[in-house]
Amino acid sequence: MSLLDRYHVLVHNVSAAFGYDYSDATPDWVHPFIHLILVLAPALLITVGSYLAIRGIFKLWKRRHTSTFHPEPIRGLEGSLFSTVLRYSRRQQALMIVVSLIAMPILYLTLELPKQIVNNALDSDRFPVAILGRDVDQVVFLMLLCGLYLLAIILNGLNKYGLNVFKGYVAERFLRRFRLLVYRQWRSDPDSRNQSEIVPILAQEVEPIGGFAADVLTLPILQGGTLLTILFFMFVQDPVLGAAALTVLPVQLVLLPKLQRRVNALSRTRIKEVRQLGRQLSEQLHERQVNSTGLLPAGASFRELEHVRRKIFHLKFFIKALNNFLTALTPFLFYSLGGYFVIEGRITLGALVAVLAAHKDFSAPLKELFNYYQTLEDTRIRYLEITTFFNKSIQQSAIVQADNTMPQEVSQFEQAPLRCPASSLKRQGAIATS
Repeated sequence: MSLLDRYHVLVHNVSAAFGYDYSDATPDWVHPFIHLILVLAPALLITVGSYLAIRGIFKLWKRRHTSTFHPEPIRGLEGSLFSTVLRYSRRQQALMIVVSLIAMPILYLTLELPKQIVNNALDSDRFPVAILGRDVDQVVFLMLLCGLYLLAIILNGLNKYGLNVFKGYVAERFLRRFRLLVYRQWRSDPDSRNQSEIVPILAQEVEPIGGFAADVLTLPILQGGTLLTILFFMFVQDPVLGAAALTVLPVQLVLLPKLQRRVNALSRTRIKEVRQLGRQLSEQLHERQVNSTGLLPAGASFRELEHVRRKIFHLKFFIKALNNFLTALTPFLFYSLGGYFVIEGRITLGALVAVLAAHKDFSAPLKELFNYYQTLEDTRIRYLEITTFFNKSIQQSAIVQADNTMPQEVSQFEQAPLRCPASSLKRQGAIATS
């Protein structure tokens, strides 16, 4: 038996395991769909998932076994963003996780009830039906299912509303504390050169960090649970259509993170340019006489900011367009292959409609998870930039302290020509002590 024949036997076995046996009587256009959905796409998904898992484990192991010293940059903050968020909002995070898990069974009801309405309430050949010991006709049964569907929608909306309001409370509370800690660290820093850069830090750079504090655990659990619930519903309706929903996921996992890394690098460059612009403006404000060349450095910074932001816009919109295109390919599989299954009688029309409606909700949490990854990287970069900003101040203070203590260790003969006035020594000693 040749390798190609073995591959075809494998495809037939996998298809049989999913409950679909196709033969030579099956239309030719169905065969490539079966190969793609049941063999090629799962193999690629397993490969990509294994690679990402191994790379993540290797990075974690390398981070733990790297002997580097990281001084505490801001008093009251941890070295990691996750540790800082959990330090100040541990109880709130646990409550939001519980509320997020409650939403999963309600979501499943909103997916199952439309299918029951189409398949059972609109079928006039099975009435009257017995419900709780009482016979009801078709209209009453229809109104009963619609009422349950309306109740599920209301409960789902109330759950999301309460969760979003509480997330806003947690985000604003953490943002206020984070700003206070950064402001206190800046006030205790004697280096006056950092005063101009604290304005964009407190006004712009800490804002996304505060908003991310409410989503650090809740969003992946809520959206990931929503994704798994919808995927489970699809597999219950038909395993082949459930597998079709994951066809384009490996391509998204490969392309989108690479493009996002380029966006993150540009975002970091933009943060540095904004700080540089603030430093230049502060220096010009402290000048008593306006220099004729004062506009040139600011104009160069403006042009560089425009250039960087244009690159960011191009990449962000390209990522969005690519993601939308890949997401729109799955309904094509549902309409073609799912429609063929309805004609064959493998699934009902209500099940196909429910799968299409579920996939519409399936793409939303998937986008949210990709957005979460983008926000996570951007927020981590902002947090790293803020801590690095104060780390530089600490290192500069340490250098000043070392320079001031060196003359005291030499002999009196060597330090006599370098002796400074008493007032200057007192001022430098105060700076080094701070």
